[in-house]
Amino acid sequence: MGVHAFSRLGMPQVPMICRKIHKPHSFGIFYGANPLDYSFTLVLLEIIFVLLTSRVIRFLLKPLKQPRIVSDIIGGIFIGPSVLGGNKKFSSYMFPDNAEYVMKNIGIIGFMYFLFVTGVKMDLTLITKSGKKNWYIALVGVALPLIIVTIVAFFLRDSMDKDLAKISSIGIVASSFAITTFPVLYPILQELNLLSSEIGRMALSTAIISDAVGINALLAFEAAKQGEAQTIGALWYMVSLAVLMAFMVTCVRRVMEWIIEKTPAGQPVDQGYVVAILLGVCGIGFMTDLFGIAIANGPLWLGLVIPDGPPLGTTLVERCETIVMDILMPFSFAFVGLYTDVNTMSAAGWSSLGPMFAMAVVGYMSKMIGTLLPAIFFDLPLRDSLTLSLIMSLRGQVELILYIHWMDKLIIGQPCFTMLVLLTVVVTGIATPLISILYDPTRPYMVTQRRTIQHLPPGKELRTLLCIHDEETVAGFINLLEASNPSVTTPFSIFAIHLIELLGRAVPVFIDHELQEVPSQYSAYETIHNALRLYQASRRDFLKLHTFTAVAPKRSMYQDICKLAVANKATLIILPYHNDRLEHLGGSWVGVRYVNLNVLTHAPCSVGILVDKYNFQKPLSALSFHNCLHHFVVLFLGGADAREALVYADRMVKNRDVSLTVIRFLPYSSVGDVEMEKKLDDGVVTWFWVKNERNNRVVYKEVVVRNGYETMAAIHAMNHDSIELWIVGKQQGINPILLDELIDWRENQELGVIGDYVNSVEFGSSASVLVVQQQIMRGHGTLKCPGRFR
Repeated sequence: MGVHAFSRLGMPQVPMICRKIHKPHSFGIFYGANPLDYSFTLVLLEIIFVLLTSRVIRFLLKPLKQPRIVSDIIGGIFIGPSVLGGNKKFSSYMFPDNAEYVMKNIGIIGFMYFLFVTGVKMDLTLITKSGKKNWYIALVGVALPLIIVTIVAFFLRDSMDKDLAKISSIGIVASSFAITTFPVLYPILQELNLLSSEIGRMALSTAIISDAVGINALLAFEAAKQGEAQTIGALWYMVSLAVLMAFMVTCVRRVMEWIIEKTPAGQPVDQGYVVAILLGVCGIGFMTDLFGIAIANGPLWLGLVIPDGPPLGTTLVERCETIVMDILMPFSFAFVGLYTDVNTMSAAGWSSLGPMFAMAVVGYMSKMIGTLLPAIFFDLPLRDSLTLSLIMSLRGQVELILYIHWMDKLIIGQPCFTMLVLLTVVVTGIATPLISILYDPTRPYMVTQRRTIQHLPPGKELRTLLCIHDEETVAGFINLLEASNPSVTTPFSIFAIHLIELLGRAVPVFIDHELQEVPSQYSAYETIHNALRLYQASRRDFLKLHTFTAVAPKRSMYQDICKLAVANKATLIILPYHNDRLEHLGGSWVGVRYVNLNVLTHAPCSVGILVDKYNFQKPLSALSFHNCLHHFVVLFLGGADAREALVYADRMVKNRDVSLTVIRFLPYSSVGDVEMEKKLDDGVVTWFWVKNERNNRVVYKEVVVRNGYETMAAIHAMNHDSIELWIVGKQQGINPILLDELIDWRENQELGVIGDYVNSVEFGSSASVLVVQQQIMRGHGTLKCPGRFR
């Protein structure tokens, strides 16, 4: 015989249902057995059905710009009694009572581990680091809806159900509508690729502050609820809460720090510790339930006391996030869907649902206004203020947990629960696309001034931004800088940003090394900046160095790069080329090539991509670069990018240890030439040759070709082991005749057709490649401006 009972997070206790337990395994369909009559087979089918349903609905709603949370809730509703579960035959086969019991408990475990993983990623130091603006926006955003919802509730108190009309219940509901929780905001901002944006950072900081304020109010009303039956109950609740939190902050935190101390630098945490911590999630959930505290609180607090980032936070997130988000959480939403029944709403009627509906709508509206007004007061643009208010109105997983908890405490029934779940879908489903429409994170990079090497006044410093992913790229960058001839007449300002993928924490980190200390978990990367400082020390009189570190998701790294380029008025961004395979994770293309492509698209200045084949790293140091001649070749096919590449090469040829060959490709009989582009090309080439015709280290040649194959053949004929660096323009303004029938050749889009060819294995060159793209004026196309003569 089996007993069917719901957990503390689920429905209130219901009468026991006695039935025959299914046998665990069948003998097979060939013996006439029905697989659905056996518990193990049925559970496997339920797992497959839940996961497939979640994935299919997510795929169908993706074109509508809906976040994952909306798709998952709708998937749960689809499984529940509102849609498929309304069919008695389907429900009796797929979700008999004893199967529902398993489904709902797995769903609770999913919510527990979701909150734990989110807690690990949270950085509570943001509360102290946040500025006055974020504090005021958070406090007004919590206080205004809390007060207004409470006032509305007291006006409607006579028409409420008895349990909802209690002061403690009103306080719990009002405080829940007043806060916007970090665990809800983070995954949606991650999907929208706004984590590194100004609005995204502000929203996350504001959410953490509002959580800290609002959750305290929520716990106070929860204590009042516990004391309704007996006053001593509230006291024991507060004592249990204080003891548990003290245990977490002192004992558990110290254990986590000990684990980090035991972990060698740069290494992941030992698997045994990871398993113990993951088991601790269940243990702390048991303790919170034992003390009468909502079971979801314990896992969240455990996550919060674990230091975010490497090594412990990163290891925990890497080991369990996929299982939690893609295996357990679909069951959590199925659990919600099984309690969501639109039929109960019509049966309950408006008189029962009206008060809660009014409180919810007023709560959402006052939350938006409470965020919008202080944001405008602090001179945030109206468009950005609206975006922030919409972000702070988002609802998701935490709200669902609270609604389930309210049912457990008899504050609401199933009709109100259903209505609140539907409102969550509507609010988040409307707000998310509006956020995408209102806010473009790349808008700050749309500059109207020319920031190119070609248009840089003589003698002015070349402000260059180096993007470094790992130690291997540093030596190549140093030698490129040395070849570029930093001197008194051609000074450089270098802004070196080390890019680290954000793992094990939610909030991106941006560090200016002149103003901030590097956190201990990232101190292992100091060798990169030390190498650059060593080079700068040898060129102190005409090379300035500024170092930065950005810890961000790879999807949004380009935002940090472009933001830094704008802030420091960079003329050139130099990116490393990594022949990494693009990986598809969570619906997003990631990898260094993804970063490069986005920088090329959104850069506020010119961009160079260095394909370092390590021959360019010999000799390594700036001092040993001299006393040997280095042979570079410019392939000039015309257009803005080729002009930028030639002007940059002109800086290099001032270095007495560099010899330069410039090959200009011209179409036979000028077929396909654009008159304006041809004039601009002629102007720059003439300027370059007049300036360097007496320099015996400079060779200029012209090659006439009829099509792309002749272009490739001519380049191949020039290939020689003595060449150390090919310099090419990417693609802007190239006469299509020169690339005729070569478009299919391009495999690596960020290098352009010619850059990809000279980098290919088929070409067989051991020389490094520098691909240059001149600044693209976004919204203006390619600017037709006079060539450079000086």
